[in-house]
Amino acid sequence: MPEICRFFGIILSLYWRDHNPPHIHFTYGDYECSISVIDRVVDGKAPAKVILKVNQWIDQHEDEILSMWERAQRGEKIGKIEPLK
Repeated sequence: MPEICRFFGIILSLYWRDHNPPHIHFTYGDYECSISVIDRVVDGKAPAKVILKVNQWIDQHEDEILSMWERAQRGEKIGKIEPLK
């Protein structure tokens, strides 16, 4: 699973050819979650402050994440996205 970004101890990743809806996976210590990009449904548990930071990052990069999702669905190289500013 390619890592697409890392900040404040949060590691964000995206699987190739993953199931819909578009979502990212993130870890923080022993916590593992996924969050949908469009409606922000969280699957898993993490501290609220971590989920807030991930949502802020998605707010800043939503179009880029969705474009990356499309490339990942085709099995193409996806690269990295800038950390939370």
